[in-house]
Amino acid sequence: MAFQTALTIKDVIENIHRKKYILPSIQREFVWGTDQIERLFDSLMQGYPVGSFLFWYVNKEKSKEFQFYEFIREYHERDNRHNPVASISGEEDIIAILDGQQRLTSMYIGLKGTFSYKLPRMRRENPLAYPKQHLYVDLLAPSEEFDTVYDFRFLTNEEADKDNADKTAFWFKVADILDIKNPFEVNQYLINKGLYSIEEKKALFANETLFKLFTAINETPSINYYLEKDQKLDKVLNIFIRVNSGGTTLSYSDLLLSIATAQWQDKDARKEITEFVDEINQMGDGFNFNKDFVLKSCLVLCDFSDIAFKVDNFDSDTMKKIEDNWDDVKKALRLAVSLVSNFGFNQETLTSNNAIIPIAYYLLKKGLPHNYVQLTTYNNDRQLIHNWLLLALLKRVFSGQPDNVLRPLRKVILNNHNEFPLDIIINEFKGGTKSFSFNDDEISNLLTYQYGQKHTFSVLALLYPTLDFRNKFHLDHIFAKSLFSKKGLSKLGVSDDKQDGYINNCNSIVNLQMLEGIPNQQKSNMNFDEWIVKTYPDQGKRTDYMDKHYIPSISLGLLEFDNFIDRRTQLLFDQLKSILTV
Repeated sequence: MAFQTALTIKDVIENIHRKKYILPSIQREFVWGTDQIERLFDSLMQGYPVGSFLFWYVNKEKSKEFQFYEFIREYHERDNRHNPVASISGEEDIIAILDGQQRLTSMYIGLKGTFSYKLPRMRRENPLAYPKQHLYVDLLAPSEEFDTVYDFRFLTNEEADKDNADKTAFWFKVADILDIKNPFEVNQYLINKGLYSIEEKKALFANETLFKLFTAINETPSINYYLEKDQKLDKVLNIFIRVNSGGTTLSYSDLLLSIATAQWQDKDARKEITEFVDEINQMGDGFNFNKDFVLKSCLVLCDFSDIAFKVDNFDSDTMKKIEDNWDDVKKALRLAVSLVSNFGFNQETLTSNNAIIPIAYYLLKKGLPHNYVQLTTYNNDRQLIHNWLLLALLKRVFSGQPDNVLRPLRKVILNNHNEFPLDIIINEFKGGTKSFSFNDDEISNLLTYQYGQKHTFSVLALLYPTLDFRNKFHLDHIFAKSLFSKKGLSKLGVSDDKQDGYINNCNSIVNLQMLEGIPNQQKSNMNFDEWIVKTYPDQGKRTDYMDKHYIPSISLGLLEFDNFIDRRTQLLFDQLKSILTV
């Protein structure tokens, strides 16, 4: 990428007008308002730098691989906000504007076009609500705004003519500066309009303003730009992300989504994908999926051999296949998210969104079974998926480089989708860096999680396999948290040397259980030994409760909390080991 000899605004505007400069599909649409355009022209008049630009020289052989657009000229807030598609013959090289579209479009509209926005207090469907306005500058007086010098405004021709006739201003249409070819023509214009015969102060201002406008547009090489000649779009986009200087920097997924928007023929990719992200994020108790997740899912579910998240994998052929399969991709992802929501997961506890993708792929290959989440026919299959999901999240197999997990998972599922292939998956990854198997140290580490940590739910979900997570449950402190203050512990007779250990273990997963909502509310802040006897006066039912929640058969008074932690740690370790070694 090399810095080029600067261009004049007039030269650039002419190149845009001749469609020599066009816009790639990665660019967002024009979003500047009239006030921003007016301030831009004031900056040009004052000689302020307006930032550098990034141009991309596209060889004719490459030009037909992606969609390109023309600059918008006659902007209409209701009827003409979208850039027209550029007709690319592939017979000529082109220049695509990668950075600077908003500024260049603003200059183009100011010098060649119009801007129509809705007037206040008028109905949207009324065509008179959108008068066509040109950019003007007042030659008689400076701006009254504190941070601008020259009074640029978008006005209708009628508004400008009326003010000029009333001599309250002299509005010069900025587009007319392109018709002035030589500096002496500025004087000629001022003489013809009688602007040298008015009050001296105003005449001098008119002379200075029009000369500065002529110089800024026609003579000053103010368009400083880099020219990128590399034909690898992935590299160009990475450069663009780093040097983008205007507005909010596009994320990588924004760029890919822009390409999808340009390539899809029958659907609006941006609308489809953003609305679908909103939809699945609102399922259950809410999730935190994004466009990256959906685009990655498309690559996996459409069986592309290369699922790397890079621009080269989103060419026109890829986009066509994704569009053709989009409805099934949505159904599979929607079904997978619904299933995971029924497992009790939400944005706080689903620690890897990528874990949804193999589930969606499995359901797609299984034929997207109707009522899969509800029918008892699929109870065992759902349990296998649930177990796999817990293993994947707790082993954090999708951290680092998730593609190295997604690819072999997809291969296993493709060949084994009559029933979710949990055992085959475990064997496939056994002994590798992404193993789904646990050793004793890893099981012990599971018991170090605390209340409020995201992985805590997954550990407890392993310990409560029969809990129906479609019902509301509470993550409950067995020994109430309110009891664990030094003052409270001292009052209950806990010795000073034990108090720090008590407090440190208060939020430990070993002091947590899952309770249905109503029992937990009844339990409140009661001492545990009192609550369990009051709630389960029958010894048999009390024993069942203790077995279900891994409560050791020891004294359950707070003074024995340290012993409780030791004993329950062993019970939970043994249970997890029995589950995780099967």
